[in-house]
Amino acid sequence: MTTPLLSLKGIGKTYAARGATPAFRALAGIDLTVMPGEALGIVGESGSGKTTLGRIVTAALPPSEGEVLYRGTPYRAPMPLPRRAQVQAVLQDTLGALNPRLSIRRQMLEPFAIHRNVPRAARGARIHEALAEVGLDESVLTRFPGGVSGGQRQRLLIARALLLDPELLVADEPVSALDVSVQAQVMTLLDRLRRERGMAMIFISHDLRVVRQLCDRVAVMNNGRIVEIGPTAEVLEHPTHDYTRALMAALPRDHPRARPSPSPESTTMAQPLRPHRLRSPA
Repeated sequence: MTTPLLSLKGIGKTYAARGATPAFRALAGIDLTVMPGEALGIVGESGSGKTTLGRIVTAALPPSEGEVLYRGTPYRAPMPLPRRAQVQAVLQDTLGALNPRLSIRRQMLEPFAIHRNVPRAARGARIHEALAEVGLDESVLTRFPGGVSGGQRQRLLIARALLLDPELLVADEPVSALDVSVQAQVMTLLDRLRRERGMAMIFISHDLRVVRQLCDRVAVMNNGRIVEIGPTAEVLEHPTHDYTRALMAALPRDHPRARPSPSPESTTMAQPLRPHRLRSPA
């Protein structure tokens, strides 16, 4: 049996009280696995715990209880440098993730300065390859974040994450701030890169329509717990939990992306979903 790339066991997170703000239980009893090369969607409304879970996976935040294992080895924040290179994040706030005062070239070089795992002479070629993978020209390197579009900034963040050749990409609402046409481009890009590189991905979103197109499995979160998990088509077409049914019922039926994904013959992005091992009870 293949060892999971990532395993979460009994993960909980409580944010401590601050002044007049009481303590808040953000996650409770999260058990989850991600297999090598798998795309797992995490969906739920705002406040359901999705982003907290993503931050724990990337070790940006320690859990209050439970254990995170990568290839069977536990880790906690701060994550060791070799592991940080293998688990990379792409965030929603592209302007916040890039320093507006530094050129894009300098920011593309930062991962090498931190990890020092690529010889100096090879760094330029590695950046060129990453930009080409996401469809950007090298001329963008002389510009500053405010001088490129939101879609280009998102592609830059993806390219920067790819520089370290990660095994797992955690994408937290990476297309929600983009217009519909740019969303489609970035989704197609993520799907292609994952398949070409054999990279696993956790895709965090409130949008079930996006997850339907990108993910092999989906976990539905509500109030800090996973209420349903299984193959994407099965969960979204035949939900067993009332909360999942409510999310599906809220989709606008007249929107083309609310309909089932196109067949593999009609698009290069839609691929047969791999059967998976787990479906939790409602």
